[in-house]
This record gives sequence, structure tokens and C-alpha cells, in this order.
Amino acid sequence: MSGHVYKLVELVGSSDKGTDDAIRNAIAKASSTLTHLDWFEVTETRGHIINGQIAHWQVTLKVGFRVEDSGA
Repeated sequence: MSGHVYKLVELVGSSDKGTDDAIRNAIAKASSTLTHLDWFEVTETRGHIINGQIAHWQVTLKVGFRVEDSGA
């Protein structure tokens, strides 16, 4: 990682299956438009409760991706 510069984006992934699936959903979507994704950090986890049961998960995460030189 020496000498790399990173940009951070904050994402919120969601899933009715669990937190792991919510994280994977967010990263998969981000990787469709961003390149050089290197790491993520979960900053918040929330859930939605219906009739005493967990109905939905939301996970907020920061994703770091490398800023590349323009080569010029």
C-alpha cells in the first residue's frame, strides 16, 4: 500500500437475508461503476422489525478505492 492514494465513498447496502448479503450487495453494485476497489469498513448496522421479526438489514460502509495516475 506504500505510496497509494485512496478515495472513500459511503454506501448503504440492504438485504432481507442478513448483514453479509447487504455488504456484498453494496460492493457488487459499487464495483459495476468504480474500479480499483481495495477495502471496506462497516460503520453502522441497522435493521427493520416487523411483527417481532427481523425483516430487513441495512449496513453502512465506507469503501476505499485507489486513485490512479492519469499517466500524463
